[in-house]
Amino acid sequence: MNWDLEEGKMEGRAQSDGTEAEKSNMASPDLNGLCTHLNTKISNIKKSLQLRKIGQEPSLKTVLGKIVHELLLVNKLLNQLEMESHHQERQQNQLKELQESLDRDYLEVQHLRDNMPIHLPKAVQNSEMGFTLKNEEQRKDAEVAHAKKPAKKAKCIKEVTYITAEEFERIPAYMRGRLAYNQVNAVIQEINKAVVSKYKIMHQPTRTMSSAIKNLYFRFQEEETKDTKGEFFIVEADIEEFTQMKADKRFHSILTILRHCQRVREIRGSRLVRYAVC
Repeated sequence: MNWDLEEGKMEGRAQSDGTEAEKSNMASPDLNGLCTHLNTKISNIKKSLQLRKIGQEPSLKTVLGKIVHELLLVNKLLNQLEMESHHQERQQNQLKELQESLDRDYLEVQHLRDNMPIHLPKAVQNSEMGFTLKNEEQRKDAEVAHAKKPAKKAKCIKEVTYITAEEFERIPAYMRGRLAYNQVNAVIQEINKAVVSKYKIMHQPTRTMSSAIKNLYFRFQEEETKDTKGEFFIVEADIEEFTQMKADKRFHSILTILRHCQRVREIRGSRLVRYAVC
């Protein structure tokens, strides 16, 4: 029985020693963490003291000043970038509003087009109206120039007048072919451009001409004959020199129409065809 008591006491002491060991093992991680935390704080304090000491050294103050200056520049750039970002955002919103407004206008125009009343008169083609107005303006300008400057009448450049819609309708169908009214007047416009360009050079003093202009001037004089005296005319070379047109088959077809409508006439001689303004 005493033996049993002794054995029980020994087991109790063993259990007590095991509990204390477990408590010691549980407490050790907390102690290690505390030591690590203290060491980190000490290290940060040492670094702060080192940096403070460096800032007090005269040899490093210039370097630190440059670093501060660069930081200020970076901060300024960041502020500008932020302002630009806001500006771009505002522009994007404005463009979005403009797009929405254009979409609404487009829908309204499309609605008007689809619901156009049938009783409205047809609109006159802008090109025809433009040619007619331009023709009238040219005539008015010529009259004003004639009234104001009679002394310079000899230097006025005669141009081909545009064909009206009524005249175009009276042209024989075989002569018109597939040509449109606007195409004929467009060629007249280019012919007038060549005529004006040529005779501006002819009226220009030779002392003010460049070498290239002088070559053209001499060619113009060589093309003159007794039949062209007092006439305003051009040749195919002038069309290609002063305009973007080519003297091709279509161009000659339109010239046939212009001769039929008495806008131009041909003067032949020296293996050259001259197109004189009527």
